[in-house]
Amino acid sequence: MTERLLSVAQVAELLGTTERFPRRLIAERRITFVKVGRHVRIPASALAGYIQGNTVQPLVRRRSKRYGRAA
Repeated sequence: MTERLLSVAQVAELLGTTERFPRRLIAERRITFVKVGRHVRIPASALAGYIQGNTVQPLVRRRSKRYGRAA
């Protein structure tokens, strides 16, 4: 196993949040985690997958031809 396991504090720092947010993700089972004794670790790939899965792409709007061309 060569994948890096991140602590809750490290995940919070990477996300720019408090530690409460990653702990809530863990409690709600919305992110993959590993229990090492009493410690909880999040694989770096799980964090990347969470970010990728929750990234919202912008809408590409075309110009409306509703009014036609200006004279």
